Amino acid sequence: MKIMVGGTFDPLHDGHRRLLARSFELAGPGGRVIIGLSSDQFAGSKTHPVRPYDSRKAGIERFVREGGYATAYEIVPLFDRFGSALDRDFDAIVVSEETLPVAIEINRLRRERQMRKVDIHQITCVLAEDGRWISSTRIYRGEIDEHGHLIGE
Repeated sequence: MKIMVGGTFDPLHDGHRRLLARSFELAGPGGRVIIGLSSDQFAGSKTHPVRPYDSRKAGIERFVREGGYATAYEIVPLFDRFGSALDRDFDAIVVSEETLPVAIEINRLRRERQMRKVDIHQITCVLAEDGRWISSTRIYRGEIDEHGHLIGE
């Protein structure tokens, strides 16, 4: 199965790890995972600083290697929120609760382009100790660490 997933992945936190792990799980050993990684230009629109593309890419590669995933994968730059999902042939997209609207929009635009609809697999966001979502913004603000542990409490 060909799976797409995308994000900025900075810092790579437990929510991202769940998203990536689910993508590899769905693809299976004979499948392929296409990981769209926000380009430096696209990531520049974030409200917090973002490490360079190559650093973020290395973090994803380390996660895949350490996870022992046998599934083939590629990391491709995202220059907008859709990437190649409007044109490329794939079976499913994995999203979080936060990015579900983007996947719905992708299917709408694919339909307009006479492309087949893809399955949407939504993971639940990982909660920090305070019961709120783990997010890169919260980590950069110094509220939590990448595992959702409260800082300074």
